[in-house]
Amino acid sequence: MIDEFAKGNLHGRLRRDREALLWKLDGLSEYDARRPLTATGTNLLGLVKHVATVEARYFGEVFDRRSPEPLPRWQDYNGGDLWATEDETRDQIIGFYRRTWEHSDATIDELSLDTPGHVPWWPESYPNTNLFAVIVHVLGESIRHAGHADILREGLDGRTGVRAEHEKQIDEEARAAYCAKIEQAARSAASSKA
Repeated sequence: MIDEFAKGNLHGRLRRDREALLWKLDGLSEYDARRPLTATGTNLLGLVKHVATVEARYFGEVFDRRSPEPLPRWQDYNGGDLWATEDETRDQIIGFYRRTWEHSDATIDELSLDTPGHVPWWPESYPNTNLFAVIVHVLGESIRHAGHADILREGLDGRTGVRAEHEKQIDEEARAAYCAKIEQAARSAASSKA
């Protein structure tokens, strides 16, 4: 009974965070969805493509349930899943992610939490695992990258939040006052330590 409860809760959180990640693309131009927003090239559409690839591998290859999506061999990894080429459309990448969800959801639904899996790209001492550990790992990846997307989107146009229905109108004056308060506290702390 606890297994089904745990599985249902973890799976529900994964589903929620998938939607949150996609929401970060809403209303953005092609350029803003794709452009590098950090020194390492992190971009919003690339985060979606990367998380889709992560899910496809972990809920596919790890349990001998090959993804219906074509994936390069993991041994040939070159970072190509971290950005969208000019030939890849936003709809193609979102479609890839949504089809991956279906495959991942089927894996989660059909297997028990203790189903053994093998992750060949993990260190030699840890390649054998189970569905529970993989769900936790993929959920962690999804949450981490959804957090990246939150910050990137806020930097583009100030929009924040997890879901559209909870988004509030941006109050620029209140935000400026809040940031000024934090800035003042940081300056005071720095000068008192000097």
